Amino acid sequence: MAAVVKMLVSVPQAAKPGEAFEVKAMALHPMENGLRRDMDGKAIPRHIIKRFTCRYNGEIVVDCDWHTGVAANPYMAFPVKAVDSGALEFEWTEDDGAVHRHSAPIKVA
Repeated sequence: MAAVVKMLVSVPQAAKPGEAFEVKAMALHPMENGLRRDMDGKAIPRHIIKRFTCRYNGEIVVDCDWHTGVAANPYMAFPVKAVDSGALEFEWTEDDGAVHRHSAPIKVA
């Protein structure tokens, strides 16, 4: 199966302690559900991201199971409370077991 082409993540560079900040994450991925057919009538194989996880300094802040109803190029936006400087780590897991990771630093001061 083809790899995720690109992952786009938006995290502010800095936040104040206790402040909520918005995290945005998008995977450029076809999310093919396995039910469509190509021009020759052959089934297009299923190829989806089945799980998305975001950790802040190792602690899970978002953990989602995705299914075939999720659109191509899935996008997530969610708030996170600033606690300590560190990193947000993102993980997209495909149904074939491939895992794609990205991380973004944040400074809390």
